[in-house]
Amino acid sequence: MEQETGEVISADFHELVLKRVRLLSRQRIAWLRKIWSEVADGGTEPFNAHVEVDGYLSERDIPSLEKEWMAGSQLLKEISNQLNEIEEIISRDEASRLSMLIKTFGLNQVEVDILHASLSVSIDPNLARVYAYLQDNSARGYVTESLVAKLFSHGNFLLLDANSPLKIWGITKEIVPSPGEPARIECDPFMRSWLLGGNGIDEALNSFTNVQPVKKQLQDWPVKKVVSFIQRIISDEEQNSIRIFVSGPEGSGRKTFAAIVCQQLGLSLMSLNVDRIPESNWPQIYMRAHRQAFLSNAAIAWYGSAIHDKYWPQYIQPFNIQFVIGEADSFIQPADGIIDLRIELPVISVDERLTLWQQFVPSSAGWPKSGMEEMILRHQATIGQIVSIGQKRIPNIAEAYEALRSDAKHRLGNLAQPMNSDFTWDDLVVAEYLKKALEDFTFEATERIHFWEQPTAKRLFPQGKGLIALFTGSPGTGKTMAAQVIAASLRLDLFRIDLSSVVSKYIGESSKNIERILSRAKSMNVVLLFDEADSLFGKRTEIKDAHDRYANTDTNYLLQAIEEYPGIIILASNKKSNIDTGFMRRLRYLVDFSKPDSRQRLQLWRRILSELAGDKIAAEVDKDLLRLADLVEITGAQVKLTVLSALFIARREKVNIGLPHLLRGLERELIKEGRGLGRQVQQSLNN
Repeated sequence: MEQETGEVISADFHELVLKRVRLLSRQRIAWLRKIWSEVADGGTEPFNAHVEVDGYLSERDIPSLEKEWMAGSQLLKEISNQLNEIEEIISRDEASRLSMLIKTFGLNQVEVDILHASLSVSIDPNLARVYAYLQDNSARGYVTESLVAKLFSHGNFLLLDANSPLKIWGITKEIVPSPGEPARIECDPFMRSWLLGGNGIDEALNSFTNVQPVKKQLQDWPVKKVVSFIQRIISDEEQNSIRIFVSGPEGSGRKTFAAIVCQQLGLSLMSLNVDRIPESNWPQIYMRAHRQAFLSNAAIAWYGSAIHDKYWPQYIQPFNIQFVIGEADSFIQPADGIIDLRIELPVISVDERLTLWQQFVPSSAGWPKSGMEEMILRHQATIGQIVSIGQKRIPNIAEAYEALRSDAKHRLGNLAQPMNSDFTWDDLVVAEYLKKALEDFTFEATERIHFWEQPTAKRLFPQGKGLIALFTGSPGTGKTMAAQVIAASLRLDLFRIDLSSVVSKYIGESSKNIERILSRAKSMNVVLLFDEADSLFGKRTEIKDAHDRYANTDTNYLLQAIEEYPGIIILASNKKSNIDTGFMRRLRYLVDFSKPDSRQRLQLWRRILSELAGDKIAAEVDKDLLRLADLVEITGAQVKLTVLSALFIARREKVNIGLPHLLRGLERELIKEGRGLGRQVQQSLNN
């Protein structure tokens, strides 16, 4: 053989394998013809079924006799020399894909021979007729364990257990053609393609696998930290397997981060969407993904909401680096023998967000500077959101705001409901000092992002970077409306937490629900409104039994979770006295909504009636409104419902709204509190 270089073997190893199988077949056929001729009484009798059966029972096909005969056969000497030369070249091979496969998956010689036989017939289908001849059965033109045992001089049979790498890694597959027939061994189509030089993705992985592109690294990403960790662990032991959980909001660049880490380690990255993998196929897909990783020198990044339900098959030795992409509240099943590292991608800085807007949304260069600065401060947009806006060719800030808000609305599911509002500051009728406190809160909500990026602020306030306010006061005094006005002013979505979904009678469940909400919301750029907050953050009770102890633990956890939340939270409560005092100290703002005085009530009556009935009608009953505002103490919500009821009463009577209608509507509202107008008040209003 003149072609003995590593390069030639790497390119043409399959030709060597084919030659080896053909030469072995020629040797084996020569031996079979010898013993078949001996069975037929030296060839004097015609060969028939009787002679064939006698031959099977004569036990002439004995491996030791075959080996002895071949060693002394001059006829086979040239074949034997060629075979030895080819096998010597193959044994020295360290460059071909076959050599890599053998070392990677730890194939022994029997397994290598099975692979040679199955690969050869897949390359040259004519060998099927040879295999049938070797097995003396025209229906068995395929590889069997018996064929390999005798063809490659392993005896009469093979011992290949279920833990063979050929089976575990699907390098070959076994098919039972019919009952009573030996299993058909075939080379896996992907393995055949790869061994012959193909570089594609396994067809079984194609529909949910992508080769992740490497993009520009963001400034604060902990790439060096993760690379150093991986190198340290792998250098200690090459067989160590590392699983890195990269958490962050959707569109934060988690897969890009993983791809950059892989690039620095000399690897590519495959990302696989587990949500597209049928549950029944998971073990097989898991194996094929890691097989692809070994053969392509590519790490794996698993992503999708179903990842936390997946188990990690222990019988598969995983590729030594894999990533799991998820959100902060996601988790994965532990796995023996795998070292886990959890990384949370940091929020993009204000300056870097500005750079990304300029890079991916070129039209933003023409948007008002002050508007851009305000949007960047209020919305901690992810790189994915910014890129998406650029791809949609969004022309102005208003549509950019809408795109940012709509992107996150689905992420809280049924744990919270969005509250849309067109309320403005003019709609909020409260005392001047209270309005200033709300304006201060709104200003801080805008400016705080830049403030907390300053090193001094980070050092002095390592915790408590969120903005939390408690709105207290009687029902209907404007707490919810104030939250809506603030959110609208900030151009952020307001989500009201559904307490019926959050608060559970089971110990610990409320905490888990709150954690799920906060972990998802912290990257959403929203305002959270916890109504009836005293039910969640009430005073801790005196410990009388185990239930009290666990309930207090639940409360303590909630207080800590709220304190560590980096976003904007508004708590509303009708019962300030029920709020835990320890929690009160954690608040940035405590705003007490008092009932409106007579001047504010008059303002409410005039404004609401004008909007619902028109300025003309409001002017006609203005004197009555003066007396109503002066004589009856009610809240803004009660004023609004009173006018609404009066409006429909007047429409039913087909007349303009007047004092009698307002009094009937007012009576309905007062009855809800167990009180009425009173005779003296009615007389004063009717005079």
